[in-house]
Amino acid sequence: MLQGAVMRFPLLSLTAILISTALQAESPRPLFDGKTFAGWEGDTRRIWRIENGMLAAGNLNEKVPYNDFLATTQQFTNFIIKLKFRLTGTEGFVNSGVQLRSQRIPNDHEMIGYQADIGEGWYGCLYDESRRNKVMARPDEAVVKNTVKPGDWNDYEIRCVGRRIVLKINDVQMVDYTEADEKIPQFGYIGLQVHGGGKTEVRFKDITIEKLSE
Repeated sequence: MLQGAVMRFPLLSLTAILISTALQAESPRPLFDGKTFAGWEGDTRRIWRIENGMLAAGNLNEKVPYNDFLATTQQFTNFIIKLKFRLTGTEGFVNSGVQLRSQRIPNDHEMIGYQADIGEGWYGCLYDESRRNKVMARPDEAVVKNTVKPGDWNDYEIRCVGRRIVLKINDVQMVDYTEADEKIPQFGYIGLQVHGGGKTEVRFKDITIEKLSE
């Protein structure tokens, strides 16, 4: 009898671990309600607008004057973001991105932090916006060419857990980056960018977030 009880304890322990692991993630929830800017802040009078359930910025008739960001009002640490984006442009630097674990620069329109980049020559790159100002990880050009649909809707999946960031476009992994600098914060706001300098229009929709425990 004692032997049988001892043999069952490892199984019970494994079951407890599996249950605990399953509880570490919340169910995905919308980060944008499709109708209002609830949970977001930014220049919603001149730059950002809501059209047909989408967040949009810029147009194809005039250049975006400067980088601008629509940011969440809540900060996040570990999470999975899924969204759809469409970037179009007719002139200049046509670019966008999704800020991760970022902060507003006081009295400025910029944000500082990681960016999942969007744009020709930049798709799937992990860029460090207004901090180190360089690409931290870049995908293979052939993978990008075979995956991204320029000017059309694409899916972005962004996974941030601990010091690791994984970017996927259309279910294909672009980069897998682990931060080596322990001084770099691993929490912050999420932001949507329209890049200045181009006749650019960017649209985002179906934005969800799945919070993961630390």
